[in-house]
Formats: sequence, structure tokens, C-alpha cells
Amino acid sequence: MKKRIMIDMDDVITKGGFLYLINDFQNTDYTEKDFDTYYMQDKINDKKGFYKYLKAHNMYDYCNIIDGAYDIIKKLNEKYEIFIGTSYIIHDIINDTDFLLNQKYKYLIKNFPFLDPNNIVFLGNKSVLNVDIKIDDRIDNLNGAKTKILFTAYHNKNISDETLEKEGIKRANSWYDIEKLLLIERNDLNE
Repeated sequence: MKKRIMIDMDDVITKGGFLYLINDFQNTDYTEKDFDTYYMQDKINDKKGFYKYLKAHNMYDYCNIIDGAYDIIKKLNEKYEIFIGTSYIIHDIINDTDFLLNQKYKYLIKNFPFLDPNNIVFLGNKSVLNVDIKIDDRIDNLNGAKTKILFTAYHNKNISDETLEKEGIKRANSWYDIEKLLLIERNDLNE
């Protein structure tokens, strides 16, 4: 039986779409370096206007697949059962974010045709997913897995190695680190 992996979507497989729309809406030129917290929208003055703008655009039309993600997820898919675990909730408009479900689903089906559509899970609390390995950019989303991999993103770079070690979390700075952990050095994960 194949081991199961949950992979987060935003800032793990894709990035840039939300930031692009923030800059386009505000006529700014922010980069990820301008943010030190998870919620990029905290730098927006007219949040109501931005969310209306966001709903009128598909942010996945403006995102990029992170380097190595496609090829390595395809390789992982041959050895593991892959689940995409992705949130569609925006905390400021929690009751009005269902538009993201369709955008995310269509993006994944189009760009990752080898993934099983039945294994795309939309949720906020990822601790309910019973998988062996979790890959996410938020520590709290790694709960419930034997192997926890924090994918480095703009908002988690300052989490110390000591903190990660205490939590039993490995850090992956790229998809090539994940390839090394899960496809090359798999010895401790096969037990």
C-alpha cells in the first residue's frame, strides 16, 4: 500500500497570483520581501474594493508553478498516493470565498492532469486529513502526519531550525529538497 502525502497548493505548488492582483489593484510594486506575515491583504487600504476586484479576476491566471513542482509531484505520484489539501477561505470574507473552489480545481486539473481529481480536498483545518506525510507552508497545517515538511515561503523564513526540530518538522527550501527527502533518501520514511 502506498504512503499518502498531502500537498498544499498556495505558496507550495503555486505562487504570485494573489500578489499580482494586490499590485494591480493598488498600482504598487510589492514583492514577497515586503511581507513578513501570512496575510498579504493586510497591506491593502481598501479591502472591500480589493475583494470585489479579486472576485472579478481568476488569481490563478497570474500565478506561477514553483520551480520543480510539476516534475517532482509527477514522480511522487508514482510512488505515493497524492492528495492536494488546499484552503479556499479568506479570513476577511469568510462567507464569500466559494469562487476560489472553482478556480483552484480547474487550475489543478489543467496543469496537473496526472492527479486524481478525487484526491483534491478543499478544507481549512488540515489536521483532519489522515496521511503519512504533509507538505505545507504553515506549521499548524502539518499536524496529524508522521512526517512533516515545512515548505519555505515569505512568511515562514524566520522560523528557527530549533523550533522546527522541537516540532519534528523538516524544512524544504525547494521542490528539489522534497525530491531528496521523499524520493532519494526515503529510508526513514518507509518504516
